[in-house]
Amino acid sequence: MRSTAIILLLSALLLSQLSLGCGYGSNYNAMNGAVPKITQLTPQNVIASSGAFSLTIQGSGFTSGSIVYWNTIALAPTMNSATQLTIAISAAMVANAGTVSIYVHSARGNSNTMMFNVD
Repeated sequence: MRSTAIILLLSALLLSQLSLGCGYGSNYNAMNGAVPKITQLTPQNVIASSGAFSLTIQGSGFTSGSIVYWNTIALAPTMNSATQLTIAISAAMVANAGTVSIYVHSARGNSNTMMFNVD
């Protein structure tokens, strides 16, 4: 009986340390400041195989540590302001038609996702 209590205690301690260590505790989105929000992408779409271009992301809550995700690819943006980011999109990333999900990640959380069409 005593060994069961020790195992339960150790399991609870391990679980609490794991949730604190990975940064996804209950206060993850409760940090000061606003979670990023995307309101517009410019351009709104491109033609497949049209070459490299710059994508401008309008919104709010952007910080110098923001990361933009193009599907699962993390891209370091140029921060023009707290409401505008720009990312460089290579020709290879738009070589084929499809829909791309775009969101912004910062220490305050993840933004909404906007869809970008490669026609």
